Amino acid sequence: MQPFEKNDWSTEVDILDEVVDTDVHNLVVFNDDVNTFDHVIETLIDVCKHTPEQAEQCTLLIHYKGKCTVKNGSWDELVPMRNEICRRGISAEVLN
Repeated sequence: MQPFEKNDWSTEVDILDEVVDTDVHNLVVFNDDVNTFDHVIETLIDVCKHTPEQAEQCTLLIHYKGKCTVKNGSWDELVPMRNEICRRGISAEVLN
């Protein structure tokens, strides 16, 4: 077995001077027995700007898992979306 030898390449480590934004929140939609799949899908498309496929997948997760994070972002971005979703009769919260 060969002993470890110093090679010609060097290892450089870059230190990040920037602060990572930890102000990311989650917009979570909860399941209920009132709203139809179509209503939730249309709401996610209108409010969260989901594609139809993305809205359908989230709606299935909401139905089978009881909730789904439908959007990530800043508090200021998500609160108006949460308010509009709730205005449409769907339960939602902005969480850390």
